[in-house]
Amino acid sequence: MVIDPIADYLTRIRNAQQAGHRLVEIPSSKMKKRITEILYDKGYILKYKFDAEGSPQGVIKIALKYDSGTKTPVIKSLKRFSTPGLRQYRGAGELPRVLSGLGVAIISTSKGIMTDKEARVLGVGGEVLCEVF
Repeated sequence: MVIDPIADYLTRIRNAQQAGHRLVEIPSSKMKKRITEILYDKGYILKYKFDAEGSPQGVIKIALKYDSGTKTPVIKSLKRFSTPGLRQYRGAGELPRVLSGLGVAIISTSKGIMTDKEARVLGVGGEVLCEVF
């Protein structure tokens, strides 16, 4: 049983990158699907596919992205910010800036899951799920 599904999601991606895998499969949920879409839109992953077969909730298949010259992963760091034991909520003016705006913080707001930049534009705060750069 997984206590923190978002931490499990991030750990599976980190482990797959360290092992040099091209593809990683993760049990699906609505929140994980939205985080995957954000990672794809920001250019951190190559492709993704939501597969409903095999298990009741389905599987997310993610093709990881590597630098063509050095073969290093595009994602340098995936950090869980808010945890089930210590939730981290921030207002619109207090949202973290990852690497002075070069990275992305993923925020769960009342208007859905979005990046820190989108949340600032909309003027909403929320729970800071993770930071990616």
